[in-house]
Amino acid sequence: MWKEFKEFILKGNVMSLAIGIIIGAAFTAIVTSLVNDILMPLIGMITGGIDFAGLHVVVGSATLYYGAFIGAVINFILIAVVVFFMVKGINKVYRKEEEKEPEVRKCTYCFQEIDELATRCPHCTSVLRAV
Repeated sequence: MWKEFKEFILKGNVMSLAIGIIIGAAFTAIVTSLVNDILMPLIGMITGGIDFAGLHVVVGSATLYYGAFIGAVINFILIAVVVFFMVKGINKVYRKEEEKEPEVRKCTYCFQEIDELATRCPHCTSVLRAV
């Protein structure tokens, strides 16, 4: 049983998942800090220093802290925007790498795609100049 557990734990998928969770936790700390320490104070300046957490209304014997809910919604929106722009930037970098594919060489006789090092066309068997 120990051997089976060891094989399971050391599989690539499990290790990749563990690494993903660890990096996700670190990423969460970065995004949370960006929102709480940089963006929320700026929003506080824009709104005139309103502290949303203190906003509440008393209904009967219950106190509804709607300000905390507003703050949570603002945090969610800001985190979603930050993650969106980070993913968009990462995707842009990956797209640039994908666009750097080698140019396709074409046979000068039949115009079919051929390997760039080919000296004879596999389609029409014409002899080609070496590149």
